[in-house]
Amino acid sequence: MAATFSDLHIDAGLKVLDEYLSGRTFISGDEISRDDVKVYAAVLKKPGDGFANVDRWYDSVASVLVARFPGEAVGVRVSAGAATPAPSAEEASNEDDDDLDLFGDETEEEKKAAEEREASKPSSKKKESGKSSVLMDVKPWDDETDMKKLEEAVRSVQMPGLLWGASKLVPVGYGIKKLQIMLTIVDDLVSVDGLIEEHLTVEPCSEYVQSCDIVAFNKI
Repeated sequence: MAATFSDLHIDAGLKVLDEYLSGRTFISGDEISRDDVKVYAAVLKKPGDGFANVDRWYDSVASVLVARFPGEAVGVRVSAGAATPAPSAEEASNEDDDDLDLFGDETEEEKKAAEEREASKPSSKKKESGKSSVLMDVKPWDDETDMKKLEEAVRSVQMPGLLWGASKLVPVGYGIKKLQIMLTIVDDLVSVDGLIEEHLTVEPCSEYVQSCDIVAFNKI
């Protein structure tokens, strides 16, 4: 890693990262790397305007992960008991590289397969609807809410043009954690406001979900 970052849950740590990212798109250059994923997992929430460089980088990493790994859960591990948050950046750096294969660079075979898929698509780009990547916070009722069942309820919502992506649990205080989840939508088919009001905050999801907030919304 080009630099080591710690204490990313407090302003002092975010300030160091913000200064480092000045003039940089990603931590190691112009392309996303494992370093970005490790640090992203350690940043507990979207930093906001007080750390403009980190905030821009955070949205960029989220967008890339949604596009590259739409079917994978990033930063959350679900076991038979309950979901637990991913390790810190320092702990993650000590893990075997095999644990991070999800975030590794594309292999030659993957690149070739992607190129073949693109080549096989009909040239009808004008007819294709636009897409957007969305980062959403899903908040439970209290610290006794089963976060595994909450995520299962969220992902059970299926409709044309909606694809759930990466997710992680983020502490919000008093023992309560929120689910931060990414999704990709086809703009002409899915309304995020409609998704929240008509599906995520009504039964059966409302048994676990108290509210939803849109953290980031980017056209792709």
